[in-house]
Amino acid sequence: MKKFVLPLLIFFMAGLYIFSIPEDPTILKVTFKLIPMILILVYAYLQCRSKPNPTQWILLVGLFTCMLADGFIAYSFILGLATFLVGHLFYVVGFSRAWKFSKIRFAMILFILTYSFLMGQTLVTALMENENTALVIPVIAYVIVISLMAWTAIMTRSKWAILGSLLFVLSDSILSWNMFVSDVPQSTFLIMSTYYSAQFFIAHSLEQNDYTLF
Repeated sequence: MKKFVLPLLIFFMAGLYIFSIPEDPTILKVTFKLIPMILILVYAYLQCRSKPNPTQWILLVGLFTCMLADGFIAYSFILGLATFLVGHLFYVVGFSRAWKFSKIRFAMILFILTYSFLMGQTLVTALMENENTALVIPVIAYVIVISLMAWTAIMTRSKWAILGSLLFVLSDSILSWNMFVSDVPQSTFLIMSTYYSAQFFIAHSLEQNDYTLF
């Protein structure tokens, strides 16, 4: 029963943030937004069972960096985007160290590239039409990096890392579509529920014995 206490607390605090915390004041919003991520970071560390190995440390740093990005993005979209990009780079490095080659998994890059190209093209077109040209390069860079993150997660063969990475892509797709293309109904719920789930599953993947080999 004890092992379910922290996940249930994460679920509760995430729901509290999504459904109960008002937009203002910003500091209150940011504080409650970060609490689930702090708990997820603790949960990730506990999954390591003993002292984290290098791969696990890299993924823990990725989680921590994304937590920082959660706070930054409330005050500066560019700073938050750049910090999330760095967080994804840590994920890429960590997942790459747990690489397990398979022709089928390797071929998944074709689906990821297709989706990324179509999503990126739509976002760039919307940005150009709305004269947000300053965001074109950062958005393209982010699409490339998060796509690489998803592919390297697939190559780990860890079902939790794969699920987490794909949910992360879904969350950011909804967010970017809502911001730049058109309004998405229930966007806050969809974005944050998939985001917290993504980070939780990535955190849970640290329990995998596969990571102990690197």
